[in-house]
Amino acid sequence: MKGSELKPRIGLFGRRNYGKSSLVNFLTGQSVSIVSAEAGTTTDPVRKTMEISGIGPVVWVDTAGIDDNGYLGDMRVEKTFQVLPEVDLALILFTNNSFDVEETRLVEACRDIDKPFLLVYTQSDRSVPDNRLLGFLSSKYGSDHLFVVNIFDQRLRVALCDRIKSLLPESSYVMPSMLAGLIRPDDDVVMVTPIDSSAPEGRMILPQVQVLRDILDNDAKAHVVKETGLQSLLNGFSRPPALVVTDSQVFSSVAKIVPRSVPLTSFSILLARTKGLFSEYLKGTPAISSLGDGDRVLLLESCTHNVTCEDIGRVKIPKLLASFTGKRLQCDVVAGASPLPENIAAYSLVIQCGGCVITRRQVAARLAPVLKAGVPVSNYGLTLAYLNGIFKRATEMFNSPSA
Repeated sequence: MKGSELKPRIGLFGRRNYGKSSLVNFLTGQSVSIVSAEAGTTTDPVRKTMEISGIGPVVWVDTAGIDDNGYLGDMRVEKTFQVLPEVDLALILFTNNSFDVEETRLVEACRDIDKPFLLVYTQSDRSVPDNRLLGFLSSKYGSDHLFVVNIFDQRLRVALCDRIKSLLPESSYVMPSMLAGLIRPDDDVVMVTPIDSSAPEGRMILPQVQVLRDILDNDAKAHVVKETGLQSLLNGFSRPPALVVTDSQVFSSVAKIVPRSVPLTSFSILLARTKGLFSEYLKGTPAISSLGDGDRVLLLESCTHNVTCEDIGRVKIPKLLASFTGKRLQCDVVAGASPLPENIAAYSLVIQCGGCVITRRQVAARLAPVLKAGVPVSNYGLTLAYLNGIFKRATEMFNSPSA
């Protein structure tokens, strides 16, 4: 159930002809990236999945050289830096005993967004590394952040993978329990999953699948129902369920059915809780009530998808915001890995989607410039709960010590 988007991503960055593509092939043991003496062979990021013992599948991202030039070259460099926030660990390649402006720029870009990095001296078979340079870099950035590799020495593959594993944040490959502290073994948990035009054909959306698995992992009992069958299901219980989890779109109608004594929340709120910025969402969501005429709201979609008339981010939330506030708002959408607007401080609120296809660290990196600019942030599920007047109920269970 772990799609490619949820695997930790490791990016390779550096100048042209510094061996990025060769290193990808070395690490994966396959000819994944095109290797050539011609500078600038890699033009767009190349992705390849590989298993690392103790972590599982990871995605290697081979990028274009950061010293590319010309109109197209500048576009490739821009694309390379856009990839940086998406990866969970950056390998910064250098060789020929040269560590200059380009490499320093990459390190500083990593530090700006709290991105782990590893400096990799490549092509050591051609250019013997100067110990004075290695010593300087080791003292400045730490010896754990420096590795010398020769792709013709297969013994170094395991050593390099071990070093990568030591630097890769555990949060990028270990998914915490979505229901930790909320349910116990043998509890009944109800999942309300509406099926409408925005539901994927023939399958459930990822957060629903993740909650279902989490219920089973906690040795509880899952009951899956559409909103139209919820009342009859509840009537058949001999004891109230320990928790009801609903799709955000039917929050309001489900809240009228579920007794006030039964904890109620949404799939997207549970997902937001596991993504590491939950406290920021809880703090930022009430900013909705302070929106005024002409204020700008930015909606961030982590994936790209076909837009329907029932689309949550592009249709439903903007309509509900206008109705709730009674104000004329400007709602913008940024999808996938597209860059954020340059003047992020011009927005009064940023609303992030559930982030089901990206890791916790990628969500944090995506929202880092927003928080730095002092703009309140929310989440689709928390926003919908607030707009439907059940924000307090949908989040109050997370205020208990066990949660």
